[in-house]
Amino acid sequence: MVSTLRLWERLSALPLGNRLFSAAISLRAPYFGTVLPTVTELRPGHAEVRAPKWWGVHNHIGTFHAIAACNLAEVAMGMLAEATVPGTHRWLPRGMTVEYLAKAKTSLRAVAEPAEPPVFGAAQDIPVMVRVYDTAGTEVVRATITIYVTEKK
Repeated sequence: MVSTLRLWERLSALPLGNRLFSAAISLRAPYFGTVLPTVTELRPGHAEVRAPKWWGVHNHIGTFHAIAACNLAEVAMGMLAEATVPGTHRWLPRGMTVEYLAKAKTSLRAVAEPAEPPVFGAAQDIPVMVRVYDTAGTEVVRATITIYVTEKK
């Protein structure tokens, strides 16, 4: 089991442990912290991350900025990759395709899952689907983030 998933399993069992875990990932990847992410679920093949709507993610019309929503999608993808890619492999984001489906007027929840169950071996591209929802359950952003996975040298 990869260290990120072990840390999640240990901390998420504690009161406010998911917030402590989320703070730790924001320290490891500081740009993630700009959306104040909170990981709410993490297991191989699935990650969910929430982000509040606060002035730091607002755009000129007062909604959740499109690129901040992309940042939230990337946090969810990163958590999914950390929990899913075995310790014998490494991953790097290779590309991202995004659809903006509706104005994001509330806090958001990003759900990341691989497009299909990955089989790890030789170097490969793995598409990760990330759907971002508002508090009413409306899908506001849909992203496919391709990660390049290779064996560690």
